[in-house]
Amino acid sequence: MNDSPLMRTLRAALVPVAACAVALGGLGAWTASGAASHPAAVTVEDARVLVPFGTDDTAAFFRLRNTGDVADELVGVGVPTAGRAMLSRTVVKDGAGSMRMVTKAPLPAHGTLEMSPHGLDVMVTSPPRLRVGDRLPVVLHFRESGAVRAEAVVVRPGS
Repeated sequence: MNDSPLMRTLRAALVPVAACAVALGGLGAWTASGAASHPAAVTVEDARVLVPFGTDDTAAFFRLRNTGDVADELVGVGVPTAGRAMLSRTVVKDGAGSMRMVTKAPLPAHGTLEMSPHGLDVMVTSPPRLRVGDRLPVVLHFRESGAVRAEAVVVRPGS
Protein backbone atom coordinates (compact mmCIF):
# COMPACT_ATOMS: atom_id res chain seq x y z
CA MET A 1 0.00 0.00 0.00
CA ASN A 2 1.42 3.34 -1.06
CA ASP A 3 1.10 6.24 1.32
CA SER A 4 0.52 9.62 -0.13
CA PRO A 5 3.31 12.20 0.23
CA LEU A 6 1.09 14.14 2.62
CA MET A 7 0.71 11.13 4.98
CA ARG A 8 4.47 10.46 4.95
CA THR A 9 5.13 14.13 5.82
CA LEU A 10 2.58 14.09 8.63
CA ARG A 11 4.06 10.89 10.12
CA ALA A 12 7.59 12.32 9.91
CA ALA A 13 6.50 15.51 11.69
CA LEU A 14 4.66 13.68 14.48
CA VAL A 15 7.74 12.79 16.55
CA PRO A 16 9.33 16.28 16.65
CA VAL A 17 5.95 17.93 17.34
CA ALA A 18 5.22 15.49 20.17
CA ALA A 19 8.72 16.05 21.65
CA CYS A 20 8.20 19.82 21.60
CA ALA A 21 4.81 19.48 23.28
CA VAL A 22 6.28 17.31 26.06
CA ALA A 23 9.21 19.70 26.55
CA LEU A 24 6.96 22.78 26.71
CA GLY A 25 4.64 21.01 29.14
CA GLY A 26 7.58 20.12 31.38
CA LEU A 27 9.00 23.65 31.30
CA GLY A 28 5.58 25.09 32.06
CA ALA A 29 5.16 22.78 35.07
CA TRP A 30 8.69 23.57 36.29
CA THR A 31 8.06 27.32 36.07
CA ALA A 32 4.62 27.06 37.70
CA SER A 33 6.09 25.09 40.61
CA GLY A 34 8.43 27.99 41.40
CA ALA A 35 11.57 26.02 40.54
CA ALA A 36 12.62 28.54 37.88
CA SER A 37 14.84 31.24 39.34
CA HIS A 38 14.00 34.93 39.34
CA PRO A 39 16.68 37.34 38.11
CA ALA A 40 18.53 39.69 40.43
CA ALA A 41 16.21 42.45 41.69
CA VAL A 42 18.04 45.31 43.42
CA THR A 43 16.46 48.00 45.57
CA VAL A 44 18.24 50.92 47.25
CA GLU A 45 17.42 51.88 50.83
CA ASP A 46 18.81 54.41 53.30
CA ALA A 47 20.77 56.37 50.67
CA ARG A 48 22.86 59.04 52.41
CA VAL A 49 25.67 61.39 51.48
CA LEU A 50 27.71 63.37 53.99
CA VAL A 51 27.56 67.14 53.72
CA PRO A 52 31.00 68.18 52.45
CA PHE A 53 33.08 70.84 54.15
CA GLY A 54 33.50 73.54 51.48
CA THR A 55 34.60 71.95 48.23
CA ASP A 56 36.02 68.82 49.87
CA ASP A 57 35.24 65.35 48.60
CA THR A 58 32.61 63.43 50.49
CA ALA A 59 31.22 59.91 50.92
CA ALA A 60 27.88 58.27 50.17
CA PHE A 61 26.40 55.15 51.76
CA PHE A 62 23.60 52.83 50.68
CA ARG A 63 21.80 49.71 51.84
CA LEU A 64 21.29 47.50 48.78
CA ARG A 65 18.87 44.56 48.77
CA ASN A 66 18.68 41.80 46.19
CA THR A 67 15.33 40.00 46.35
CA GLY A 68 16.14 37.86 43.29
CA ASP A 69 17.41 34.29 43.11
CA VAL A 70 20.59 35.33 41.29
CA ALA A 71 23.61 37.07 42.85
CA ASP A 72 24.65 40.43 41.47
CA GLU A 73 27.65 42.76 41.72
CA LEU A 74 27.89 46.49 42.13
CA VAL A 75 30.47 47.37 39.46
CA GLY A 76 30.31 51.16 39.35
CA VAL A 77 28.68 54.34 40.59
CA GLY A 78 27.94 57.60 38.85
CA VAL A 79 26.96 60.97 40.27
CA PRO A 80 25.95 63.13 37.30
CA THR A 81 26.43 66.42 39.16
CA ALA A 82 29.83 65.57 40.68
CA GLY A 83 33.31 65.19 39.27
CA ARG A 84 33.62 61.47 39.90
CA ALA A 85 32.33 58.65 42.12
CA MET A 86 34.28 55.52 43.08
CA LEU A 87 33.75 52.51 45.28
CA SER A 88 36.19 52.53 48.18
CA ARG A 89 36.82 50.50 51.30
CA THR A 90 38.25 51.74 54.59
CA VAL A 91 41.10 49.52 55.75
CA VAL A 92 42.60 49.82 59.23
CA LYS A 93 46.19 48.64 59.66
CA ASP A 94 48.27 49.23 62.79
CA GLY A 95 45.59 51.58 64.09
CA ALA A 96 45.65 53.83 61.02
CA GLY A 97 42.82 53.93 58.52
CA SER A 98 43.26 54.29 54.79
CA MET A 99 41.04 54.09 51.75
CA ARG A 100 41.43 51.59 48.96
CA MET A 101 39.55 51.80 45.69
CA VAL A 102 37.62 48.64 44.78
CA THR A 103 36.24 47.68 41.37
CA LYS A 104 33.20 45.72 42.53
CA ALA A 105 31.17 44.63 45.52
CA PRO A 106 29.16 41.39 45.67
CA LEU A 107 25.41 41.44 46.37
CA PRO A 108 24.24 37.89 47.10
CA ALA A 109 20.88 36.47 46.04
CA HIS A 110 18.29 37.26 48.74
CA GLY A 111 20.99 39.30 50.47
CA THR A 112 21.93 42.79 51.58
CA LEU A 113 25.01 44.93 51.05
CA GLU A 114 25.34 47.54 53.79
CA MET A 115 27.74 50.43 53.22
CA SER A 116 29.21 52.36 56.15
CA PRO A 117 31.97 54.85 57.03
CA HIS A 118 33.97 51.91 58.46
CA GLY A 119 33.74 49.63 55.42
CA LEU A 120 32.54 49.98 51.86
CA ASP A 121 31.39 53.41 50.68
CA VAL A 122 31.22 55.61 47.59
CA MET A 123 33.79 58.39 47.42
CA VAL A 124 32.35 61.44 45.62
CA THR A 125 34.89 63.92 44.28
CA SER A 126 34.08 67.53 43.42
CA PRO A 127 30.47 67.34 44.62
CA PRO A 128 28.08 70.18 43.92
CA ARG A 129 27.29 72.63 46.70
CA LEU A 130 25.18 70.56 49.13
CA ARG A 131 23.25 71.41 52.28
CA VAL A 132 21.65 69.12 54.84
CA GLY A 133 18.37 67.82 53.45
CA ASP A 134 19.32 68.22 49.77
CA ARG A 135 19.08 65.19 47.49
CA LEU A 136 21.94 64.02 45.32
CA PRO A 137 21.07 61.88 42.26
CA VAL A 138 23.17 58.71 42.00
CA VAL A 139 23.30 55.90 39.45
CA LEU A 140 24.45 52.51 40.72
CA HIS A 141 25.65 50.10 38.02
CA PHE A 142 25.16 46.35 38.54
CA ARG A 143 26.46 43.47 36.46
CA GLU A 144 23.05 41.75 36.24
CA SER A 145 20.53 44.48 37.07
CA GLY A 146 22.07 47.27 35.00
CA ALA A 147 21.65 50.88 36.11
CA VAL A 148 19.62 51.59 39.25
CA ARG A 149 18.86 55.24 40.02
CA ALA A 150 18.56 56.61 43.55
CA GLU A 151 18.66 59.88 45.44
CA ALA A 152 20.94 60.16 48.46
CA VAL A 153 19.82 62.54 51.22
CA VAL A 154 22.51 64.90 52.45
CA VAL A 155 23.18 64.38 56.19
CA ARG A 156 25.70 65.61 58.76
CA PRO A 157 28.60 63.27 59.56
CA GLY A 158 27.72 60.99 62.47
CA SER A 159 23.98 61.01 61.80
